[in-house]
This record gives sequence, C-alpha cells and structure tokens, in this order.
Amino acid sequence: MALVGAGEFLPGMAAFDRDLLASIPRARPRVVILPTASAPDGEVTFRRWAEMGVEHFAALGAEVEPVLVRNAIEADDEGAEQAIGEADLIYLSGGKPAWLRAAVDGTRVGMALLDAHLRGALIAGCSAGAMVLGARQAEFRGWRSLPWPLRWGTGLGFAEGIAVLPHYDAWPEPFVALMALQAPRDVTILGIDEDTAVVGRDGAWQVHGRARVTVWRGRHRERYRRGDSFRA
Repeated sequence: MALVGAGEFLPGMAAFDRDLLASIPRARPRVVILPTASAPDGEVTFRRWAEMGVEHFAALGAEVEPVLVRNAIEADDEGAEQAIGEADLIYLSGGKPAWLRAAVDGTRVGMALLDAHLRGALIAGCSAGAMVLGARQAEFRGWRSLPWPLRWGTGLGFAEGIAVLPHYDAWPEPFVALMALQAPRDVTILGIDEDTAVVGRDGAWQVHGRARVTVWRGRHRERYRRGDSFRA
C-alpha cells in the first residue's frame, strides 16, 4: 500500500511511481485510476484527474484504465468492479475524502478494492485517497478554506490503526498538530508532506519522496525522511 501526501500524476512523483510499477512482476502492469474523490468539484475537474492519471502512468509504461465512478450508484457498476479486479495497481486520487468513502463503501467497487487488497494488488491513495484508506479519517469543512475536522469518521480500514493527514507541510505545524492531538487514541497519525509518500509492507512503512513524514502517537512526535522505516 502507498499513501501519498500530495502531488499525484505530477513530475515530482514520477520516480516514485516508476518504482511502484517496477515492484509489480508484470512487463506492463495494469493500472486503474479512480478519481471519485474529485467528483464534487465538477465534471471538468473529475475528467481532468482521470486524464492526468492515464497520461502519467502510460508514460511510465503501464496499461492504464480510468474507472469513472462519481457516486455510489456508479460504484455498483459491474464493469468498474471487473476493471479493479484485473488491476495490479489501483490509484485513488485526491479530492473530498468523505465523498469518496460514501461513494465506495458497501458497493461493488468497494468490495473489489477489498478483494484487490487481500490478493496483494498495490493500492495507492493520494491526499483524500490516502485518508480514506486509513482506519479513521478527519472530516473537514472545506480542506482549502477551513481545514478543521468536525469529527473523526471511519475510513476503509486497509491501513490498520492509521489515520492520514496529507499536505502536512502546507500549513503551520502548530495548527496541524492540533488536529493530530485531537485524533482518537486508538490510531497513529501519519502527517505526510507534499511530494512525499510512505509504502507499507508487513506492518512496516518506508518513506519516499522529497520531504518528511511526521508520526504522532498520542502526544509523542517523530520525524522520518526518505529511506527511513518505522512501524505504526
């Protein structure tokens, strides 16, 4: 599993994504782009993220298919379920985490994601996509305008015991730290900087990208940089 703070489909994450593809034992990995989290921002934005994902991973040598699921009704489509079932890498891009969670939970797409995770496919999420993969997720009143959690909801739970705060370095840390300190005590908070990611395998996480990952365990804070590993 890969959790990305921000920067999906942009040049700054190309080397990281190339390494993800190289970890898949297939000459031309099959990639699915799931831009569902951006659907509330309008059709133009939704399709732009899908197109960016296709262009980005195709340039890296993958076989890429966008799964254009906007809501829970579309997430019950058999074709979308099949595409995810055949993918080596499923990439959940950014947008609104609460929308993404509601759109896929309990649907064919949601079950296909779980099946893919259990069979060992690579699941990657960026920003909202990373948040929803955790056990808990902060629900905001406007991530860009007023990034304050109204409550901590449940995520899909693929990353057990984890909650993600993406764009961690885009805000003054005293402000973002308040969010981490308000999180439920049963989760570890990963504050992931932009253009930075963690990859999880067998309970361990390794940092990739240009900046840092800040790990909050209650009031205890630790920093990790590229190449560092830790257990959550």
